[in-house]
Amino acid sequence: MATATTPPASVDATLELLTSRGYLAERSLATVVFLALRMGRPLFLEGEAGVGKTEIAKVLSAALGRKLIRLQCYEGLDVASAVYEWNSSAQMIAIRLAEAAGDTDRGQLSSDIFSEQYLIKRPLLQALEPDTGGAPVLLIDELDRADEAFEAYLLEVLSDFQVTIPEFGTIKAPAPPIVIVTSNRTREIHDALKRRCLYHWVDYPSAERELAIVKSRVPGISAKLSQQVVAFVQALREQDFYKSPGVAETLDWATALTELDARGLTAEVVGDTLGALLKYQDDITRMQGDALAKLVKDATEEN
Repeated sequence: MATATTPPASVDATLELLTSRGYLAERSLATVVFLALRMGRPLFLEGEAGVGKTEIAKVLSAALGRKLIRLQCYEGLDVASAVYEWNSSAQMIAIRLAEAAGDTDRGQLSSDIFSEQYLIKRPLLQALEPDTGGAPVLLIDELDRADEAFEAYLLEVLSDFQVTIPEFGTIKAPAPPIVIVTSNRTREIHDALKRRCLYHWVDYPSAERELAIVKSRVPGISAKLSQQVVAFVQALREQDFYKSPGVAETLDWATALTELDARGLTAEVVGDTLGALLKYQDDITRMQGDALAKLVKDATEEN
């Protein structure tokens, strides 16, 4: 499939671009993606896990023919893992060799060992480098999992698209990367960072849109089974679970049922495959017996 080299020129073109890569987006999401690309602003996507936030970055990378650089956030993430660190072992070897050669110019030695040759570039620094294919797509995934101190560090990167390295200097991107920041909202992200971004809440899709997604992403699934799957999942999200299934789980479950050659939903087949939808034992335990039978009955009667 051909890739575009320049961002789309309108909201409709953005919607078409996303759809061409199998991402069936709401128009409101396509609008904010278009504006982020047009204005050169980071896009902050918030929502439940599995609703397609990360996929936006992957789709833009593929559709625009840009490199995808992903920074997966986690508790304890620091500058050495996210931005840069010095290759200390190589620096030590360089120092030993200089000493053996009788080179005693400390100023020159310091300049030599703190050069780009010894700089290990992590995702954020890689995203600021020039690229002949165009500025990359930088995905900062699940920022809410990182510590607030790291979130504060991002302010310089997202404000000026530059990184300051004390021993080396300031590195600034010749062209700002396309930045997608995601959060599952396990904690609130500070307003200072949100102000630097365009914001969009990615919600669970409507039944109609989810059905279209299933048909698009699960080849070979029957019309009857796809309708029953979506009806069941939509009803499941109305229950008070610790973690409701996202679109990713819907697709996994639909694929699993297709692999089992299921013709339609039954209490038995749903019970056997519930682990594709629900990922916590307490939720699975609750969805047993009469509760499971009722949801299956409702989903199959409607379809």
